[in-house]
Amino acid sequence: MKRRDFLKMCGSSLLAGNWLVKDLWAKEPSVVAVSEGKDYAQITKSVIDALGGIKRFVKAGDIVVVKPNMGWDRKPEFAATTHPLVMRAIAEECLKAGAKRVKVFDNPCNDPRRSYENSGIPAALKGMDNVEVKQMEEERYKKTKLNGVVLKEWELYTEALSANVFISVPIAKHHSLTGLTLACKNIMGIMGGNRGYIHREIEDALADVNSAVKSHLIIIDATRILTNHGPTGGSLRDVKVLNKLIASTDMVAADAYATGLFGLKPAEIAITATAHKRGLGEIDLSKVKVVKA
Repeated sequence: MKRRDFLKMCGSSLLAGNWLVKDLWAKEPSVVAVSEGKDYAQITKSVIDALGGIKRFVKAGDIVVVKPNMGWDRKPEFAATTHPLVMRAIAEECLKAGAKRVKVFDNPCNDPRRSYENSGIPAALKGMDNVEVKQMEEERYKKTKLNGVVLKEWELYTEALSANVFISVPIAKHHSLTGLTLACKNIMGIMGGNRGYIHREIEDALADVNSAVKSHLIIIDATRILTNHGPTGGSLRDVKVLNKLIASTDMVAADAYATGLFGLKPAEIAITATAHKRGLGEIDLSKVKVVKA
């Protein structure tokens, strides 16, 4: 092919579509929004607005899953579970955007009834039309092909798989096995079966599930963080009140930013580092646009 013909072909391709443009120019940087304040409803709205507003994610008629951490039989002040006021504010935003239904659930490690009740989330969402908080039902898990590095298939909760929008709302906290538990690990709450098995190769196992189930919006609850004896906690001495929320569409970038709240570097958290290596997001905060909401 002559040079003139080659250049002509490239020019036609650029005009025909933007796929080649993406290869020629670097993509837009990941964005992490951070809001701070004691009015949790307001900072929730602010951090979502900083990413373009809830209507960027939720459309009229959507079924939305908002997945908190309700994994432990702990009151909200112990920072082992997602703050109920943050959950209520997110549900309100989804309804304002026209969501048909907002579903809230988690697969707890402790007794489900007590974990749900003591989290304060069911009480915070009580009485909200079209918001459903219920314990997960065994028959709703479905063996799902993942074709991952570690997990070729796993039982995942069908209501998470079928939702139009999946919003992940973990709490930022210490974890005795993985260092920290943040957004990448929050996906465990839709897994059934023997979840203890994945701890052998948890970094790649979680990357396998996150590769199959996209979190459209991540909001990390750092209103108070658990600095030690996680993931269960139990002592207020281990709790640090920050009154912050961190949001992004990039779970790795969100986790990387949240890692700094604990005085750690993102690369020190193997789950975050592996997710980055697997192409799930940006770990280098110098390449991330941080917006203060």
